[in-house]
Amino acid sequence: MSTLTYAERAAVHGSAVAAKLLRLMEEKQTNLCASLDVRTTAELLAIAEQVGPHICLLKTHVDILEDFSMEGTVVPLKELAARHGFLIFEDRKFADIGNTVKLQYSSGVYRIVEWADITNAHGVTGPGIVRGLKQAAEENDVNGDAPRGLLMLAELSSVGSLAHGEYTRGTVEIAKSDREFVIGFIAQRDMGGREEGFDWLIMTPGVGLDDKGDALGQQYRTVDDVVETGSDIIIVGRGLFGKGRDPAREALRYRTAGWAAYLRRCGRA
Repeated sequence: MSTLTYAERAAVHGSAVAAKLLRLMEEKQTNLCASLDVRTTAELLAIAEQVGPHICLLKTHVDILEDFSMEGTVVPLKELAARHGFLIFEDRKFADIGNTVKLQYSSGVYRIVEWADITNAHGVTGPGIVRGLKQAAEENDVNGDAPRGLLMLAELSSVGSLAHGEYTRGTVEIAKSDREFVIGFIAQRDMGGREEGFDWLIMTPGVGLDDKGDALGQQYRTVDDVVETGSDIIIVGRGLFGKGRDPAREALRYRTAGWAAYLRRCGRA
């Protein structure tokens, strides 16, 4: 795992999106990503407003929203991102052939490539998925001012996940096919690669300070555990707003814990 600071990594990173995110993390002193799986735009924007000062990244599942629209959802969300200083990650989990994912990324109701800084994909269909998504990103970025980044799903946090072993190793090999567009992994630990010149960002879901799991197979790990094993960004969802929690208060708790764990890993505590 990397013991360099976020700022040191940003200074030499080959991806514009990854460098921007790393700089933002250092400036705001946060490695917290808020995962907001809610059903209405009003809920999404209200929680984003509360957690915005404490996060580096906001993760959405816009296909859950019952009232999604570009004007009513995306425009105000991007305004919040600009005001509070965080990037947007649409957790789309693409998993099809290159041409299909290119269309899914750029077309339809959601037009994800137009507004999400980062998205993600499974490795199950092979390296064509990276090429298809990258083509859509390049065609959208005609002025060179809207860089996009892709995370590969190397490991998951749910009980019984098949994302391990040969699948994980194969997904890492797919990530190596594009040094600029693929910025890292959804994973539970460091994925290596530094000896080959890769500086992948590791983002880890299933992080909890209080809960241990749920009835649908989610397993939670502690902040210290995930950062010590290589995570750069902790992804927290219901721990911020579930069970009547105060999103702003909880975001500050996770931000503080995540930053302290990062400083210890870098030997800066």
